[in-house]
Amino acid sequence: MLDLFDDVPKPDIDWYPNCLTPAVAADSLRQLTDEVAWRQDWINTPRGRIPLPRLTAWQGDPDVVYVYSGIVNMPARWTPTVLALRRIVERVAVTRFNSVLLNRYRHGKDGMGWHADDEASLGQQPIIGSLSLGAARTFELRHNATGVMHRLRLTSGSLLVMRGRTQAEWKHRVPKAAGLAAERLNLTFRWIEPTQRTAAGRA
Repeated sequence: MLDLFDDVPKPDIDWYPNCLTPAVAADSLRQLTDEVAWRQDWINTPRGRIPLPRLTAWQGDPDVVYVYSGIVNMPARWTPTVLALRRIVERVAVTRFNSVLLNRYRHGKDGMGWHADDEASLGQQPIIGSLSLGAARTFELRHNATGVMHRLRLTSGSLLVMRGRTQAEWKHRVPKAAGLAAERLNLTFRWIEPTQRTAAGRA
C-alpha cells in the first residue's frame, strides 16, 4: 500500500491487490488477448504522427463515443470476459460503469505519460476502476500543486479505484520499464455522462 503521512497530500484511492484470484487473472489475460479487437492508434505530436506506445480497445453501452488526441473510439459490444470483469469491479467499487478503455502493454517499451482523466464527460468527481492483468507495472501519482509523488506496484488481479478529486488534483502515469518482456492488460472502467457522450478523454 501507499506510504502516506498526515502532512502530505493523499490521493483519494482504494487499492485491492487481490481483487481476482491468480487463476481468474491468468484465465482472463488469456481470454482477453484473443477476445478483444485490439488496434494500433496514432497521435499527432510536435515530432509528427507517431503510434501510441500500446494497443487499445473501447467497449461500452451503445452510443458511448470517446474521443482523445484526435482518436474517435466507437464502442464495440461488451465481450463476455470484459462483461464478467465489469460486474466484479462494479461490486468491489460499489459503482456502475458504462464503458471501458482497454490498454495492452506488450512489453516494457509500452507505457503511458502523465495525464488525468478529468474530461467533462466523466463528471466532476469521476470514479475510475483500473484492473490489471499480467506483468506487474509501476503506477505513479504526482500532486499538481506540490509535486509530491506516490507509487504503487500494480500486480496481476489487482484493482485500483480512483475517486473524488484525484483527477482534478493529481496526474498519473505508467512509466516504461526497460527490459520487461511480459505483457500487461489494463481495463479502465468508467461512467460517461449520458448527455455528453462525445467529450475528449484519455486513459
